[in-house]
Amino acid sequence: MKFSQKDNHMILVYVTCDSVKQAEEIAEEIMKKKLCACVNIFENMQPMFFWPPKSGKIDKSKEVVLILKSIKSKYDLIEKEVTKLHTYDVPCIFAIPVISVRDSYWEWPNGEME
Repeated sequence: MKFSQKDNHMILVYVTCDSVKQAEEIAEEIMKKKLCACVNIFENMQPMFFWPPKSGKIDKSKEVVLILKSIKSKYDLIEKEVTKLHTYDVPCIFAIPVISVRDSYWEWPNGEME
């Protein structure tokens, strides 16, 4: 599949969570609504970030990364749903465009989100 700006263009939605349990709960709700077809959960990420904002303080913690495989047209709904379910005041949610994907692989998730 070639890169395009079409609404059915594949994206990966990157979300950080405070636990595997939270990542699983968010993932299940997103999948039940057919907003994504597959997720990956990466445990034990160790982020460093400025928090609180403008404080100059570096926060070190542990997080879990949730990656949702979806399409561009579903991003706004995913963001809304994740924000509703998430415990963070300012959850990290962003889309990464997929430049190319094997056609035979793409047919599976694309078909699951119909």
